[in-house]
Amino acid sequence: MTRPVSPRDLAPDRQANPCFSIIHHDGRETPMRVVRIGAALAVGALAASLLGSGQPLVAHSPDTPAGRASAQEFMAQREPTQRLTAVAAATCTGGQAAGYPCRNVDLLSFLPLADIGGSQANDIWGWTDSLTGREYALVGRRNGTSFVDVSNPTAPVYLGNLPAYQNRTAVWRDIKVYRDHAYVVADVSGHGMQVFDLTRLRGVTAPQTWTADARYGQFGNSHNIAINEETGFAYAVGTNTCSGGLHMIDIRTPKSPASAGCVSNDGYTHDTQCVVYRGPDTAYTGREICVSSNEDTVTVVDVTTKSAPRQLSRIGYTGRAYTHQGWFTGDQRYFLLDDELDESRRGVNTQTYLWDLADLDAPRHIGTYSAPAGVMATDHNQYVKGRYSYQANYRAGLRILDLTEVPNGRASEAGYFDIYPSSNSSSMNGAWSTYPYFPSGIVVVSGIEQGLFVLRPRLP
Repeated sequence: MTRPVSPRDLAPDRQANPCFSIIHHDGRETPMRVVRIGAALAVGALAASLLGSGQPLVAHSPDTPAGRASAQEFMAQREPTQRLTAVAAATCTGGQAAGYPCRNVDLLSFLPLADIGGSQANDIWGWTDSLTGREYALVGRRNGTSFVDVSNPTAPVYLGNLPAYQNRTAVWRDIKVYRDHAYVVADVSGHGMQVFDLTRLRGVTAPQTWTADARYGQFGNSHNIAINEETGFAYAVGTNTCSGGLHMIDIRTPKSPASAGCVSNDGYTHDTQCVVYRGPDTAYTGREICVSSNEDTVTVVDVTTKSAPRQLSRIGYTGRAYTHQGWFTGDQRYFLLDDELDESRRGVNTQTYLWDLADLDAPRHIGTYSAPAGVMATDHNQYVKGRYSYQANYRAGLRILDLTEVPNGRASEAGYFDIYPSSNSSSMNGAWSTYPYFPSGIVVVSGIEQGLFVLRPRLP
């Protein structure tokens, strides 16, 4: 087994330098590559100068102070790819697994970025083949999407890469799945949405370079995508259309996506979850409801009628810095929200905001979970399964919250696996996202500078 190497010990990897684009007001795009000269502050200085000149980075809303601040902070904190090697299974014993701090979470395997296509990682999602039962991790990277068979979680197999559309490199890439198809967006001009038939992975034994089955081009850049698998609609957010709000797409015919409408009255949406509502507010039972993280508010929208979406509520909260992402509890009453900049702006431990959405017209903030002492990491993405929220909290890695006491405005930590052992500070390195929905119970995590972690929680 190989002990993880601290980023402090690593020389710069020039192929992993941050790459982004300036979007000018006339629509022209200027690709920019930052040459790292020994410190992340060089990136920050360039990002700050671009932002100050009114030339926005393509990520987060370029039209709001919060969006510009979040993009600037993210780019300023980029680090080189960690030069790691694959790690075999290790049980979490005495608070460690193969050198990684842990609690109630075992390491099943680790594949470094070099083994899954190269370039730094971002989003991650999963697919379970309904025909074979095999499980696959879909790992976003700056220059493409990796497909990894994790059916044998102690020996994952890299199956190949779907390159970015026209090789348009993007720091922000996002993936979701509907009916055996992956839908891939990127926050770079002109990328659109790639559609990939995941059944093509069946029987593959050697890595391949794949091509998309289709592309949707009604937007260029998109920061994120959500899919309501029950209705067959996708929701691209943070695009160059719909004022950055929900760009709705009919994907019921998976390889023929079609524009379905816009939600634009509240401006830029950073992330959203859309469900067929079965929660306690009976006025909306059976309606398609999206709960969106809109930079400074939680915004609830009824999108049942795509041609006439209706905003139900728009609520801010004390302590907000950048309303980033959130997820319903299983009963659709409570909503867990992560704010991307509150830790760094306010100097607090990791915060998760707990909301009661029993009345969709008037959501209530009922409490805030605060991480244990010394854990000030930025919470980035979280997904709820059963009584637990699985959070990818950058430098603190995977954090798992027990939601039993959420009705009382409280939550508690049930376990963790820290993929960035050298620090739990609020810088934006380490765990980007996680996927906890495999039937086998494994959880996968994407490490920005590290690679793919395959984990197994041991929870009550």
